[in-house]
Amino acid sequence: MSVWFGSFIIVWTVLLVLLLAIGGFFMFRKFLKSMPKQDGMSELDWQDHYIDRTRHMWTDETTELLDELISPVPQLFRDVARRSIAGKIGMLALEAGDEQITTDLVIKGYILATPARDHKFLVAHLQKKQIDFSPYKQHLKINV
Repeated sequence: MSVWFGSFIIVWTVLLVLLLAIGGFFMFRKFLKSMPKQDGMSELDWQDHYIDRTRHMWTDETTELLDELISPVPQLFRDVARRSIAGKIGMLALEAGDEQITTDLVIKGYILATPARDHKFLVAHLQKKQIDFSPYKQHLKINV
């Protein structure tokens, strides 16, 4: 066996184990989200519940804003991101007793449903659209 072939086998083995570990990590996260909690419903069940209950409350403007905000997410994960953020927005709308999803709810829901690293994009996008983000500064996890 040549040195080149041995090196290739070692690199391929490391790459394969690394890719399996990454895939397993994401599958395990999804599994944990699908496990029922104390109330008998999982995080994914609640997310679907909020989306179904607030589907009629969305306007074209708020749907378009949500699509703009999730545009940096890779296409493969965009649908999952859209559902999790929409679920959080639906939860906020039902808790507030609102009759319609507003821009304010979309921004709050996006902030609460996304990690802090995405907040920088949100602020830049709101500035570009000339939307005042000062009411949301206490929720943002970045220095603005």
